[in-house]
Amino acid sequence: MKSSARRTRDIERQAGYLRPEHCAPPPPRGTSGTMWFIRDGCGIVCAVITWLLVFYAEFVVVFVMLWPAKNVAYSLFNGVLFNSLAFLALASHARAMCTDPGAVPKGNATKEFIESLQLKPGQVVYKCPKCCSIKPDRAHHCSVCKRCIKKMDHHCPWVNNCVGENNQKYFVLFTMYIALISFHALALVGFHFVLCFEEDWSKCSAFSAPATVILLILLCFEGLLFLIFTAVMFGTQVHSICSDETGIEQLKKEERKWLKKSKWMNMKVVFGHPFSVAWLNPFATPDHGKADVYQYIV
Repeated sequence: MKSSARRTRDIERQAGYLRPEHCAPPPPRGTSGTMWFIRDGCGIVCAVITWLLVFYAEFVVVFVMLWPAKNVAYSLFNGVLFNSLAFLALASHARAMCTDPGAVPKGNATKEFIESLQLKPGQVVYKCPKCCSIKPDRAHHCSVCKRCIKKMDHHCPWVNNCVGENNQKYFVLFTMYIALISFHALALVGFHFVLCFEEDWSKCSAFSAPATVILLILLCFEGLLFLIFTAVMFGTQVHSICSDETGIEQLKKEERKWLKKSKWMNMKVVFGHPFSVAWLNPFATPDHGKADVYQYIV
């Protein structure tokens, strides 16, 4: 026997029970150049902290370890490599934060829109009572963004945005580049400690020995923490993409109703068709190719 909550949920999905008269007409669409930004205090603070931590790593790597080094080639190579990876990490973060993750038009549960679907007897549509939207398949409501997001994986405060179908590529690149610069910073710190133990500390840093040690230890903690965190997150995101199942769908154990594709095709759906170096470029908008067309009718 169905519970009361289950019966209510089933009733709300019926086309005749959507009550479109309770929904205001959707706001006019802005121009294509309108930037997406979530005004969430916690998310903004986390995003600012992320940038400050990267800048701190830049300062220690460049001015504490590489600038005083006697080997110019060593300093130039590692300086260019670290700064390039850090730039790509911050660019990926900015794109993940300021890209619409796939928000469903707010307030589209209007009488006109429902009539345009030409529902047949027995057909069902999903309505979000919070944002008054007719949700396509695999969309979920985010309480922070206050919107329904297509293929929503999770809401990440570190990028102050949801991770969805339109910005998942940038989030994956962000975690990858942060993991790479964290590993690079740890390797440089280890090499610097060995070098300074063999020579006079005053010759291997422009700062005093105690200040240098404190700066390097703090960078070690930061690098190790973010290396573990972003490497794990990168792995879970790649697995989620290959299995074509978002984090929310895995958590809720939702029934799989969408067409199963190969792992390689799932990667191309997120990063773009065809495979190219643009997969690693946060400035390249992915061409989703023959991605699934989301259906409103179930």
